[in-house]
Amino acid sequence: MSTRETSTAPVPMQWVGPLKVSGNVMTGSQEIPLATYESPLWPSVGRGAKISTLVESGIVATLVDERMARSILLEADDALAAVNAMAYLRSHEHELRDVVAETSRFARLIDMHHQIAGNLLFVRFEFSTGDASGHNMVTHASDRLMDYVLAHVSGVRYGSISGNYCSDKKATAVNGILGRGKNVVTEILIPRAIVSRWLRTTPEAVVDLNVRKNLIGTMLAGGLRSGNAHYANMLLGFYLATGQDAANIVEGSQGITHAEVRDGDLYFSCTLPNLIVGSVGNGKGLDFVEENLTRLGCREEREPGENARRLAVLCAATVLCGELSLMAAQTNPGELMQSHLQMERSKQSA
Repeated sequence: MSTRETSTAPVPMQWVGPLKVSGNVMTGSQEIPLATYESPLWPSVGRGAKISTLVESGIVATLVDERMARSILLEADDALAAVNAMAYLRSHEHELRDVVAETSRFARLIDMHHQIAGNLLFVRFEFSTGDASGHNMVTHASDRLMDYVLAHVSGVRYGSISGNYCSDKKATAVNGILGRGKNVVTEILIPRAIVSRWLRTTPEAVVDLNVRKNLIGTMLAGGLRSGNAHYANMLLGFYLATGQDAANIVEGSQGITHAEVRDGDLYFSCTLPNLIVGSVGNGKGLDFVEENLTRLGCREEREPGENARRLAVLCAATVLCGELSLMAAQTNPGELMQSHLQMERSKQSA
């Protein structure tokens, strides 16, 4: 069998910030790495980061929930057999937890959901996975759970180790409803004077644009549990710089931007229910990734899961910085394109 050489594809990267974060995971200031070919993203995120340092609490990042899912597909004799199979699993959930615990030091079964379509049974297992994003960990655990089901439950047969009810790297409603990865909400309250000086706009203009563009415009386009300007830009830059599976931006970018005027000031938030990141696992062995994770403070000696939570809230805060900056720019005619032309042409002529 032939061997193929593996090389590293260069993607331009810059550190931006620092941005200021507080919340139930971490409090402090931190610079952020973004690897991207879209060079205007760096100053855009940097502007949002600057604003976070001018606000007392900075960006308040709240970890709401965390879980990784894998759904198996079972073929049952009929719908009743599928119902009975699920009833058996519910009544033996403690045994399922024991099966999962034997597969990993960190994997733990925390919930189950299911759907029945005809004689097909889709069982969505949900796990905690420590500091890993958990793709392989939950697949391995689900393999063993499948073995248990086939050995103990009558009337069902193997269908697939993944039935798409997970749903991995696909835009679906179920992940937003049940959660997959880290569910993080970021919020910031920006005084009107700072909005005027640093964003060159008003709280009212940002709120109006968010309703008309992110909510109504996305609805008209047929968006699926999503209402934002460009979460995917920040997610991709952050994911490539920190060794994440970049394809997870498909579900990761399904988030909601919300804005209000509060006593004349701007309340701005970004909700990301499907933020899939890990501080260990595949992609983390490259030198530049290790250096970036160390500089982010995600290589510290902490309880399992804490480094990944820190990484998640920093990622979510980065998303807010870029979202805020772009939304402000789009309230002003010509500002967005002028920034792109100025940066990209200056780089080409350098």
